[in-house]
Amino acid sequence: MEICGLVTEKNEPVPLKSISVEVLVQDHVATVSSTLQYVNEEERPLEALFVLPLPADAAVCHFSAKIGEQEIVAEVQDKETARDQYDDAVSSGQQAFLLEESAESPDVFRLSVGCLSAGQNAAVTIIYVTELAVQADHSLRFCLPAVLNPRYTPAGSAAGIVSEISSGAVPYTLTLSVHVSSPKPISKLESNCTLDPLLFLHADSQCSCELSKPISKLESNCTLDPLVFLHSDHTQATVNLSPGHMFDKDVELFVYYQDTHQPSAIVEAGVTTALPGSLMRDPVVMISLYPEFPEEVMKSLATRGEFVFVIDRSGSMDSMMHQGKGAQMCIESAKDTLLLLLKSLPVGCYFNIYGFGSDFESFFPQSVEYNQDTMDEALKRVKEMRADMGGTEILEPLKHIYSQRCYPDHPRQLFIFTDGEVGNTKEVLDLVKSHAHSHRCFSFGIGEGASAALITGMAREGSGHAQFITDSDRMQPKVMQSLRFALQPAVVNISVDWILPDGVTVDTLSPPISVLFQGQRALIYAQLKGESSGGSEGTVTVKYSLKDQPLTNQLHFCLKPTEETGLSIHRLAARTLIRSLEQEERSGAAGVEGIRSRMVELSVQAGVSSVHTAFIAVNKDSRQTVKGPLLQRRVPTYNALMQANCDSYEACCLMEAYDWDIETDSNEGAVQSQQAESECKQRAAPEPPKDPLLQLVSLQKASGCWDLDATLVDGSVWATLLALIWLYGCKIEQQVEWQFVAMKAASWIGSQKVGDLSQCVCAGNVLLGCQVTKETLGI
Repeated sequence: MEICGLVTEKNEPVPLKSISVEVLVQDHVATVSSTLQYVNEEERPLEALFVLPLPADAAVCHFSAKIGEQEIVAEVQDKETARDQYDDAVSSGQQAFLLEESAESPDVFRLSVGCLSAGQNAAVTIIYVTELAVQADHSLRFCLPAVLNPRYTPAGSAAGIVSEISSGAVPYTLTLSVHVSSPKPISKLESNCTLDPLLFLHADSQCSCELSKPISKLESNCTLDPLVFLHSDHTQATVNLSPGHMFDKDVELFVYYQDTHQPSAIVEAGVTTALPGSLMRDPVVMISLYPEFPEEVMKSLATRGEFVFVIDRSGSMDSMMHQGKGAQMCIESAKDTLLLLLKSLPVGCYFNIYGFGSDFESFFPQSVEYNQDTMDEALKRVKEMRADMGGTEILEPLKHIYSQRCYPDHPRQLFIFTDGEVGNTKEVLDLVKSHAHSHRCFSFGIGEGASAALITGMAREGSGHAQFITDSDRMQPKVMQSLRFALQPAVVNISVDWILPDGVTVDTLSPPISVLFQGQRALIYAQLKGESSGGSEGTVTVKYSLKDQPLTNQLHFCLKPTEETGLSIHRLAARTLIRSLEQEERSGAAGVEGIRSRMVELSVQAGVSSVHTAFIAVNKDSRQTVKGPLLQRRVPTYNALMQANCDSYEACCLMEAYDWDIETDSNEGAVQSQQAESECKQRAAPEPPKDPLLQLVSLQKASGCWDLDATLVDGSVWATLLALIWLYGCKIEQQVEWQFVAMKAASWIGSQKVGDLSQCVCAGNVLLGCQVTKETLGI
């Protein structure tokens, strides 16, 4: 892993001064416009290089530069052609701007600003569109990435992602404005920072559009100015990040709508000047489906399965989850989560736990049956886990897991926990996809800077679900939500049928749907061809089987295009198709050259980024003699790992060497890094007090009961009943974390054939000061 010297450490000017971002959220699609203000304060022309993270599934659709009053809009070209044009322009003294996607990971872009004259300003604007991911609490998550931690590149691999890493606050600021409009109601804005009271205003002359339903809630992990509702019915809202924000953390916003789970369709008109028959000429529809499974099916969660937990134990997992009060180390939070998972598994399933870093190890040679003995042995080893395994090599443990035989009637469920910083992302995703038929993959990105491309990609290719644990988030609720998904019976035989008016045909652009979860969104992009001979409505029907029961979800939609969508649906559809073609190319499919040509053609037509194209802009009016090579300035990005545990930058650098550089010939670096790690731990915050919920859960047996114990009271039934009453009476706000623990306990009590439990429940309520009914306990 190459990490360049720090510009700020050398006291050299950083040409990037500020970033201004405007976000327009329309239902669950965000259009993001970022303007980067560059100033050359030096006496010679320079070239500024900036490696910047973007959301993994973003479709970059505009790139331009403004020098003075002159604006130059970039074109999308074949990447090699664009690079040659950039080099030629810069060498001849012309100002040039190049934006290209990393070959290693689709969530990292390289921005080159060439031949910026002494004393000159340049404003570079990047616009992209992205879907907002649905969270466990039904909010929609928008993330503006700021942190780009070093990406671990395995030995023998090609050069990885090279970025300038800042050890302190980055020397540029961020301003952010978000405008939300939706046909669904918005309710509130929440943040882990103090917010002023919300302001509700009637529409004024600045608002140009009227929508029919309110907006309900926005959340952020940063300090925001008050939320301003522009319509009294809450159909639109505007919020701004408080001034002076240093861009040293990912900015997350959570949008809450009422009636989130209503299926919907957006039909977007094409461009009349585009080539006939092309994607950009025809209308495109985006279908959002939220399958609802029958209640009787959902009550009978699976009691079988093979659960494989894969835990990142690289050195970077020794960082703090966040910098606030009560923060845990990432590895400690992962250990607490494993405790909950192990206590929540159904008796009779199979399980195993892997730890990985530069190498990997497993608790058992192969997955073992879940019982009291195997659970006890696993918990003992969980307590001993440390973040002491070096780099982040996730490919080899996955290869080993996939080589293990599957157990009949026990579908494999893979849970992967990582801070997600690898340089071979696409190779990992291809491996997961090649084994999608044999497992479901649930992935968890831990901490700032986790690679969204890796985390979301593994879940997508493994037909699972992705979660991000950042800032002050607790890991346990999100993981237990994913466990509920994993315990849902697998949906099979999924098909999509269309009914359209005569004269209209459909070309589906999205890959076939391979997974459906209760209440989770499934997206379909499709191109509508031809013209209707009279009908104005279409129907899409999704059919599937669940536990041998045939089910159908249907949506009727209007074929009339939605107004003012700005081609965002076309660009997201093009991005979806390009990603599918990229994977087809990497798989070695026949006709690779044809696939590549199709990608470049689609990228140029739609004006969106791809791995084979780049945005290039040249100011042909500028030309000056450049003597000698241009000054080169790399713009630093923030590295959360360097600030995790240590006040000393030098000590953290040693830790980084231990984590990222696995090709050191001697052990000296490792010894120094271990010493630095020890120093950091001595300066780390004191360990937070034990969570009483986890203390109680740790005493539960694999069967679901609590045994006679000096810390409880006599009698296993009585002890288990008291534990249940305490959970429902005192920890109801954390029910998502202990729901499976409680289900096992109630099931165990039911199997004991105890007489009248009502009096026991009353006595337990008196003892614990609760008011829980027998029905609430489910016994």
